[in-house]
Amino acid sequence: MSDTPRHSVSVTGVVVRSDGHVLMIKRADDGRWVPPGGVLELDESPEAGVIREVLEETGVEVKPERLIGVYKNMRLGVVSLAFRCHPVAGEPRATDEAFVASWLSVEDAIDAAPEARAVRVTDAFREDGPFVRVHDGTWLLT
Repeated sequence: MSDTPRHSVSVTGVVVRSDGHVLMIKRADDGRWVPPGGVLELDESPEAGVIREVLEETGVEVKPERLIGVYKNMRLGVVSLAFRCHPVAGEPRATDEAFVASWLSVEDAIDAAPEARAVRVTDAFREDGPFVRVHDGTWLLT
């Protein structure tokens, strides 16, 4: 067995309502606006993980539509699989992980989020993906 650190795998749900608004949360731990998501459990598929994480963080049940991209936080070694989803039930509510869960316009969601998270919203509205991007937790790296 190697002493090399292992990656953590997460999922992100960019949930888009029929009117084009995006579900965003204001995180309880750092106050940042981001699409909901979290760590993928060992025994679940990425799609099941994004359904669970969005529900836990927002109270909204979703259906994943397609993979948007793969986003790696180079500083922390976290790889996130981002999915475009649509809501199927529930209304956004605050949770232990989110001070606020709300539907924002695409422009407001992009303006509110750090670049590394805002790009996932931008990418969800593009048809030329999936994308592979790296970042430092805040900024994209080239």
